[in-house]
Order: sequence, then C-alpha cells, then structure tokens
Amino acid sequence: MSDAPMLQSHAPAVARSLKIRVDQVERTLALAAEGGTVPFIARYRKEATGGLDEVQIQAVLDSAQGLAEMQARRETVLATIEEQGKLTDELRAAIMAAQTKAELEDLYLPYKPKRRTRAVIARERGLEPLADIIWRQEPPDGREPTAIAAGFIDTEKGVPDLAAALAGARDICAERVAEDAALRKAARARALAEGQLTAEKRKEADEKTKFDDYAAHDEPLTSAPSHRILAIMRGEAEKVLRVRLAFPDEAIALQLRAQVVQKPDALFAAELGAAVADGWERLMSLSLEAELRTELKERADREAIEVFAANLRNLLLTAPAGTRAVMALDPGLRTGVKTAALDATGKLLATETLYTERSADERGRAQRQFLALCQRFTPDLVAVGNGTGSREADGFVRDALREAGLSLPIVSVSEQGASIYSASEVARDEFPDLDVSLRGAISIGRRLQDPLAELVKLDPKSIGVGQYQHDVDQGLLKKKLGEVVESCVNAVGVDVNTASPQLLGHVAGVGPSLARKIVAARQDKGAFASRAALRKVSGFGPKTFEQAAGFLRVRGGHPLDDSAVHPERYEVVEQMARDLAVDVKSLVGNAALAQKIEWRKYVAGDLGEPTLKDILAELAKPGRDPRGDFSAVGFREDLRTLEDVKEAMVLPGVVTNVTAFGAFIDVGVHQDGLCHVSQLATRFVKDPSEVVKVGDRVTVKVLAVDLERKRLSLSIRATKEAEPGAQPGAGGGGGRPRDERRGPGGPGGGPRPGGGGGGPRPGGGGGG
Repeated sequence: MSDAPMLQSHAPAVARSLKIRVDQVERTLALAAEGGTVPFIARYRKEATGGLDEVQIQAVLDSAQGLAEMQARRETVLATIEEQGKLTDELRAAIMAAQTKAELEDLYLPYKPKRRTRAVIARERGLEPLADIIWRQEPPDGREPTAIAAGFIDTEKGVPDLAAALAGARDICAERVAEDAALRKAARARALAEGQLTAEKRKEADEKTKFDDYAAHDEPLTSAPSHRILAIMRGEAEKVLRVRLAFPDEAIALQLRAQVVQKPDALFAAELGAAVADGWERLMSLSLEAELRTELKERADREAIEVFAANLRNLLLTAPAGTRAVMALDPGLRTGVKTAALDATGKLLATETLYTERSADERGRAQRQFLALCQRFTPDLVAVGNGTGSREADGFVRDALREAGLSLPIVSVSEQGASIYSASEVARDEFPDLDVSLRGAISIGRRLQDPLAELVKLDPKSIGVGQYQHDVDQGLLKKKLGEVVESCVNAVGVDVNTASPQLLGHVAGVGPSLARKIVAARQDKGAFASRAALRKVSGFGPKTFEQAAGFLRVRGGHPLDDSAVHPERYEVVEQMARDLAVDVKSLVGNAALAQKIEWRKYVAGDLGEPTLKDILAELAKPGRDPRGDFSAVGFREDLRTLEDVKEAMVLPGVVTNVTAFGAFIDVGVHQDGLCHVSQLATRFVKDPSEVVKVGDRVTVKVLAVDLERKRLSLSIRATKEAEPGAQPGAGGGGGRPRDERRGPGGPGGGPRPGGGGGGPRPGGGGGG
C-alpha cells in the first residue's frame, strides 16, 4: 500500500471511528503496507491484528484511505488560500479542525475561483464598502441611510441610482450568507432533518409508465430507502419524473435571519434581512439541494451495493453438488433444449440439441436422444436452467425418465448470466469449436457442480442478484464485488491442479497474469506435486508464496498441502506429530489425535492461541469446505406455469434475490414471487437480510396471483402464523418472470414498499 506513513498517522482516528484499539489499526496498516492481502491478514495474522476479521480489516484500510484523501484535500485548500494571501491563523485552525468533507468545502467556498456572479459584478462597480456597512450592522448615529448609499452612485461604473447601489450591496451580502460556513452548517442540518424527497410526473409523460407509483410522491430525506431513491432518480433520468428536494424554506430563512441580523435598529437592517432571504432562496438552497442530492445518491449507492455484495456472497458460497456427473439442459422452446453431458470433474463429454416442443414425433425422438446420453454417460444429477421453457424442459426430463424406469435427481439451476458467459472470451478459449448456444448448457451444469468455480468467470454484475446495479457508482460497485469474490474464493480454497485461470486469479496475491502462468506451467510440465513446486513458476516469488500458499490446495504432496495450514506452520505441526509419536500423515484428519494436542505448549513468538486453534481445527478436518452439504430443492411437480398457482397454496421455494424491500423466491413456475419485507416473519423486520439470504430453502403461502401483470405475491409469515406465539399480520408483494431483465427504468427496478402492491424483481444485470 502506498503512502504507508500517511496512513499510519491516521491510526488513532480510524481506531476511534471503528471502536477498536489503535495498535490493531497500526499493525493492520503495517501488514497491508508490506503487501499483505485482506484474506491473508485475516486468516494468518490474527495475533498481529487482535483477531480482526475480513470486514474489519477492509474497514480499517478504507477508513485510513478516506482520511488520507481528506488530508490531501485539506492541504490543497490551505495552499490555495495561502496563495491568495487570505490564510489567517483562525481560518487555518478551522480548516485543520474540519471533520467532514462538507465542513472543509464550506470553509473553502468563499475562496474558490468564481464565475462572474452578481456579487462579483457589484464588487467591480465599487459597492463592497457599502456591503461592509450593511454587513457590520453599523448603528444609526445620526447618519441618513439614503445619503450613505447615494455616495456610491456612479453611472460610469453602472450604478445609475440609489436602488442599483443597494441592490448590488445586497448581492454581495447574499453571497456572504450563502458562503458562510457556520450558516451553511445550520441550514444543512435543518434541510436534511426536515427536507422531503419529492417527485411528480412530467406533463409531457402522459402515457402509463413503470414510474407511476412515484407520480405524486414525497417522503422524508432521512428515511427514504435506497431502492426508492434509485428508482426515483432513474425516473428523472428517463425524463418521466421531475424530482426535487423540498426544504422548509420559510423556517430556514427565518433561522438564518435570526443568526445574521443581530441589530434590528442598524442603519441597513432591512437591507440585510432582504439579503439573507435572497442568499437562502437564490444561492444557498440551490447549492445545498445539489449537495444533498449527491449525498442522498451516495448513501443509496452504498446501501444498494451492500445488498448486492451480501447476495453475491451467499450465491458464491452455495453448497456445491461436487464431483458428480451431470446432464445439463439449457431450456428453449422454438430453438430446442441445449444439452451437455459432463463428467464428475466438469469435463465436457457430449452435446445435443433436443427439440421437445415442436411435435409429438420430435418429442419422441428427443426422448430417445436424451435417454441414450443418460445410458452412455450415467449422470448422477440432471441440471435444468431456470429460464424460458424451464418447466417444459423439467417435465420432458421427468416424462423421459419415468418411461425408461430411471430415477435421477432433477435440480433447477439459475442461468443468470449464462448467455453472457457463452459469448465471452473465457468461453471461446475453453470451447473454441463449440456453438455459442451450447456453451450455456455447460455453464449451467458446472454451476451445479461448483457454483463458485463457474461464477467467477463472469462479471459479478451479470449474475443478477443486486438492485439497481446499473445506476450505482460503478467504481465502488466493482471494488466491493471484487472484495466479495476474493473473500469467497480464499475462504473455500483452490485446487491448483484443476482450477481455471479465472478462479486462480482471485487467490490472495496471485492475480490474472500469474494465474495464466500457473495454468501454462501445469499444462507444460504436468500437475504440481506440492505447494513448494509453485515457487518454480515465473513470478511466484517469496511474497506471493506467503500470501497465496495457504489458500492453494495440492493433493498427493506434503500431508498438509491439501489443508488450510500455511507452509510457514508446517514445522510446528511436525513437532506436534513427534510429540504424539506419530507421523504427520497419520495426524492429518485424525480428530481424536488432534484433540490430544495441548496448544499452549506451542505458543512462541508470533504464534499464539488464535492460529494454533485454527491449526488444530484443520488437523481434525483438513480442507473442510465452508459451503455445507448439497441438497436439491423439491418443487411441486404439478405446478409448471403461473396459471397453475392458486391463492392460499403452500409451496416450497428457494430465495433467489434479497433486496431492501423483500425477497424474491422461486417456487418452480418460471416466475419468481415477491415476499415483501412485511411478510418475511411474524416479527417486525427492518432489513430482509436479517431473516433470509440467497439460496435459503423456505416454505411460502401464496397471497395473490396477478396473471395480467405476471405477479406473484408470497408470504413466509403466513406459514408461521399457525405456530404458537405467532402474531397475525398483513402485507403483500409482487413478482416477475425470470426472463424479464428490466424493472422500472431498466435493470434492477423494484416496487414501492407498502402493504400489498409489488413490482418487478430487481437485478437483471444481463440475464442468461
């Protein structure tokens, strides 16, 4: 990490903001400055950080970077004002004490280069001395105000009369009001506390639109949720809505007047009062609206990105089917069902296109083709993509297997982004001679075998588990999703001899370039025999080995090479084995032996309790997968379309997306239903992610089926209300077909929360 000394200087402030010890921050920043990655520091340097987890470590790095950027801006402001010869000791102290960007920019505002404003023109006309008299609130002391102001009339400078002189002086005072840091702070606080986010439909947008819920909308700025902010702003961008922030103008103007006009009997008290009102209405209110709109959008972006990140993490950590042969189907009605047979490692064995819906003869031929593939390759599972035609394909498979007297688990697999993978450079490199349409089936099958290994080949935005991802800050989104992918890959671990370059590229310390070198070395010289053999790969130096080795797995080498024990700790494990009078191979995987080890005997130097306990856990269950065990969702076989679903049905389902307003749930009818946040539990739920996550298996009750708008309203709460202690409640939701990729204004739209109603499913980052 660059600028390490500067970042270290912010350690006390970071510690205060995150409520952790200063030494934890200092050590974390020092490790990062030495090239430490977040997964490595969290997993293998617990003694140094005091046990900080990945989220805390990332927060330390982000907070320190933010403070460093703030300091750099502070220095720029000081230098700029000093160049103007206007930097006083008092101003310097205020700038150094500024805690937020808003405070700093308020202090800098009067010294920023300006366009030719009304106040600038008034100064050019020599009216600043008159403005000073008004601003200082000089006492009457026998002078006549009109006579004072008349002294500034100068036709050659464009001040033809008394009114023009006073107007120019008011313009200068109004600008001072608008640029005064203390006044802006007070006005900002009240505008934020009492302001409203308002939207109305433009008159020219007469036709019905997806934004009609916001045609006459207002709600407090402090409580507006991220999904509504983003939906409203998208409506504005598409020129359907007119959006503004409504402030309590009269109250703020009166508050500012009370702060500024301290002497009601001053020579020009009325002029100053008028200048205050003008300063708010014409200048400060507009600049604060722009500023608070930006802050509102940034807050909404952060919240939406956190939702996307949580969903992505849960999806990537979905339990894999593992090393099982799969028959994968990418459904299609007119174009046929693309089918791929994969062996237990994901290797493509054969492909076929099955025309199941065009005629009885072709359906019969397709059945024979499908069964021939099954007999030839003996799959353990059948994966069916959940896009258009999924229920028809599912029914076809069940009919074919039933007639042949075969029984195979049939699993519905999300195909979000499969079409993007099919046309990608990654897919072309893997299957250069294969038709684009068939590549999607392979991806669907591999997603079942190992979701993480397959999904890392995609841009995370294409996976479709977010809300409004195309509207949020793309740089921030990319950073956050990249952190999630890296975290998940390293949490699971990667087999260096089978992993794709895309998967290897996310291992701590590796990156895309080195990942390609690893794969090339593997192809050229054969499988790696040990972790140590990686050192022979060009570019795999000592630091990279330190960062990556613990997350890379090698079967058949050193007994610990297929575990999460870092090579730097092999020696202590070998000592443990000697103390038990066994060899390391006998110790690894032997939980009974691992329980006999007294970890306190091995504490030394930088090796303490946290790491030793991790080592003992690994010895008991080496290479354990944190993703849990795989099980297929069993949908009702008699339900294939939305028309088959009836109100009050109780159905099994799987959560496919979680948003700020509820959860979308697949019940097996090619139509994700919405369980509104009010229907997620028998208690009040503020954040849906408190109670459900992507991949959860749930039981839902159907509240409503809207065939015209293709919406399905579901409730988890209703299935719990019969249980002892449950409280009745009301609410509703909506849904959308999984192949609809655009919600209000584009991908990621969502309904306006409330009891009942509903809307399109958010996400749609480029479906499969």
